[in-house]
Amino acid sequence: MAATLCAKLLPKQGWLPLSVSVRHGSKAVTRHRRPQHILKKKLLAVTEYIPPTRDAPPGAYPHQIKRGQEECTGLMLLIKEDLKKVFQDYKMIAVVQNNNSNTDDMLTLRHRLHKHGISVKFFPNQVMHLFLSDSIYGSMAPLFIGPTVLFVSKTPKVREMLSTLRVSPQMTLLGACIDNTLLSVQGILHYSKLPSMTVVQGELVSGLTMLTSHTVSVLQHHPGHLSALLQQYVKQQSSETTSEAKTESAT
Repeated sequence: MAATLCAKLLPKQGWLPLSVSVRHGSKAVTRHRRPQHILKKKLLAVTEYIPPTRDAPPGAYPHQIKRGQEECTGLMLLIKEDLKKVFQDYKMIAVVQNNNSNTDDMLTLRHRLHKHGISVKFFPNQVMHLFLSDSIYGSMAPLFIGPTVLFVSKTPKVREMLSTLRVSPQMTLLGACIDNTLLSVQGILHYSKLPSMTVVQGELVSGLTMLTSHTVSVLQHHPGHLSALLQQYVKQQSSETTSEAKTESAT
């Protein structure tokens, strides 16, 4: 009887229970990388080693002529010589941008500038860059972008140029070279407020005259004062001698 109960209660080999409790625990994922900080990414990108490119050995390729030298023609050299004479003969060279002005406006502007002795010159930007690259005026190269015009005069006439440009809104002043000095638009405005050379010369002459007259008066003051003191001393001595003579005669 006991054997029969044990056989019924004990599980048989190969027998599976109807319900099995399975424990689900948390899984530790250690294979995923943590995202890097944005600053660290930038630092790594900046400090990344970039190997230098291997240059071809000399003589491997045929000699290449520069583009500027290749396109330099006889006409461009002739215009370059004219431009060189302009920079040598004129003391004021202003760079003005032409903002789509028509022929009539340009003729009117040239006539107004001609009254003040200012000429208008047109040179291609390619020739300008070719000339400025080999001259002391290389700092003016960034001004020559797009359609540009040169206002030149043998003597600086900044006030007349600015007054003429006020009535021509299509012309924009970019800069100027006055007496071998590169000036911005603000510098040109400050230069126009300076007095003319004749006024400065007059003020200098008047100042020197006043200093000379003051020096002469200072130099003449001491001898005149000394002579006055000497005359007073002589009078005192003569008066003392006369008084002594009277006292002696009275005794």
